Amino acid sequence: MYSLLIVDDEPTVSAGLRMYFDWTAYGIEVVGEADDGDVALEMIARQTPDLILTDVRMPNLDGITMSQRISAAYPDVKIVFVSGHDDADYLKSAMKVSAVDYIFKPVNLQELSAVIKRVVTDLDAERAERRNKEELLVKLKEGMPLLREKFLLSLIEEGAPKTELEERISFLGLELPVESPYWIMVVSVDDLADVMASRSERDRQLLWYSVLNIYQELLGTYMRGYAFERRGGEFIGVLRPEHGGNSMSDTAEALFALAGDLRSNLERWLKIGVTIGIGDMAAGLSGLALAYKQAREAADYKWYLGKNRIITMDSLESAGQGDGSSLPKYDYELNEKLISALKADDAEKLSEAVKRIFVSMSHGRPDGLKYGRNLCLQLVLAVGQHVMELGAADPELEAMEAELTEALYAKETLGDMHQLIEEYLFAALGRIREKRLGKTANVVERVRAYIDQHYAEVGLTVADIGKAVYLSSTYVSLLFKQETGGTIGEYLTQVRVDKAKELLRDPQYKFYDICHAIGYTDPSYFTKLFKKVTGVTPSAYRDGHA
Repeated sequence: MYSLLIVDDEPTVSAGLRMYFDWTAYGIEVVGEADDGDVALEMIARQTPDLILTDVRMPNLDGITMSQRISAAYPDVKIVFVSGHDDADYLKSAMKVSAVDYIFKPVNLQELSAVIKRVVTDLDAERAERRNKEELLVKLKEGMPLLREKFLLSLIEEGAPKTELEERISFLGLELPVESPYWIMVVSVDDLADVMASRSERDRQLLWYSVLNIYQELLGTYMRGYAFERRGGEFIGVLRPEHGGNSMSDTAEALFALAGDLRSNLERWLKIGVTIGIGDMAAGLSGLALAYKQAREAADYKWYLGKNRIITMDSLESAGQGDGSSLPKYDYELNEKLISALKADDAEKLSEAVKRIFVSMSHGRPDGLKYGRNLCLQLVLAVGQHVMELGAADPELEAMEAELTEALYAKETLGDMHQLIEEYLFAALGRIREKRLGKTANVVERVRAYIDQHYAEVGLTVADIGKAVYLSSTYVSLLFKQETGGTIGEYLTQVRVDKAKELLRDPQYKFYDICHAIGYTDPSYFTKLFKKVTGVTPSAYRDGHA
């Protein structure tokens, strides 16, 4: 409903307008009547109507003067004049100032109806526009975090805009003095491929949300600034000192304290490791793009310096990063030495050759991770070709090569790639050796013999067993399964259970001692395992063989 105030010094006119016109049909409620302009202004101050129907000539304050004051104070109020024909010229000039329409006395109801209909249409349109603006403002408020993040991303990727910068910062409600010193801190989640693979999309989003919350909360403890996500697994902090007068040493201390606290909290609460890169100081918002590039480059140097570290530009300089123009080139003779070790069936020389290859890769260079992957892929191709030339290729080794190519792209450090390549090379060495021997049974027997001798070792793994027979854990598992139909783990368990049975039949051995004698430290776990294999508990077995 819209509200209406009737202003006229003639009571009969006011009463007639109120009583003989169906205002409710137009969604209007008459909320008051005034007999003069000054009285009307007092009433409007208490309750502002949507529409005013007013006479022009009144004794104390005429309708024209009143409408001018109303328009100045309440610009949304609609005013319609009601006056005699002799005021026509006066009304036309007044219409230019404030009123939306006018009607001559005596009032014709049809004419009044047409005027009110037009006024209501205008009120409806304005109300709809206001409602639309309110909804847009609500959406704008809800979307403000996204707009801020978009702006911050533009600062680090494209640089600060040259025009309207301060106006945009003010609109977004950000505290970013244009000329303040800033630092960029990049937080890169380690082993990202594994972190992503082990979680559903919902859990990933929850994880990133938690990382960002911890980052922003800790940031506020040490400095001022904003944290935001650039992409999955990478979080950016735009940081500035708590007080403009802080010394560089105080600021550096705060930066490293924040980085250390952030790293330990993420590991403690979210069980993830991170590498943190910090760029040089930016002298104002215009320098953020360069500072981000430096911080990102520092974080990327995990491939060389290792994961779970705090890396600064100083770290890179001390690590030997230059402009890349004088970086040592890879010595491809090392590949020949590796192939020679394979041909000679010399596991020790093979391990040494791999080590020398990766040492030669260990030079700080901007493209280090990509460079290392390419060299590793070349190694795999060279070794695969050699295996084929010897006629030693088989489906298991080919499958391992295919998986290796994909796995290399998930590795983030030189050490991880080293381990992956060495595992593959020892698998190839084992396959070549088997080809020469003409049988795989020998490998299986050596695996069994090693387990029979070392079953009592706590924490004995397939990797340990593979290393003992000069094969990778993956490949030795495939061979054992192919030859016996069972897994190495199943054989180890059976050996331990058989030994446990033997000891349980002798009452002098206590259960706790038996558990440790066969390589287990947790009696509860051993009990469950024993029952799973034999169908009875160790106690029941001993009672049945007393």
